[in-house]
Amino acid sequence: MAREPLGVFGHWGAFRDARPLRCYAIAEPVERPRGAAWAPFAAISQWPGRNVRNQLHIRLRMKKKRGEPVILTVDGRRFNLVAGGADAWAPDARTDAAVVAAIRGGSEMRVQTRGENDRRFTDAYALRGVATAIDAAALACADIG
Repeated sequence: MAREPLGVFGHWGAFRDARPLRCYAIAEPVERPRGAAWAPFAAISQWPGRNVRNQLHIRLRMKKKRGEPVILTVDGRRFNLVAGGADAWAPDARTDAAVVAAIRGGSEMRVQTRGENDRRFTDAYALRGVATAIDAAALACADIG
């Protein structure tokens, strides 16, 4: 089944996948990183079949160095993420909720770690439109029947 676009809101888009049912707000970094292994993104997802709401997922631009922390900062507020390879998440639902609350009212988000090449890197995301994109995704996956 095809991905259904729900709209573009500022720097963020919202989409719905039918099988498995999943809806999400997603954005790319403000600047396209040079030398990236793949396209990084930040997403906030709803998985109704798994009873998951507002789950953060960060795709890093490259695999992180083993043992290095991944730090997400929203307007100066820091969150430690858990990561494997090139993906990072909040460690629990409580942190997901805190991150989503921060980004809904924030203006900039940064994700920082050290890559396998031993160089530090930071991906910056503009947050204009994120609250509307999160709401559109949540409504698209709401149980209204």
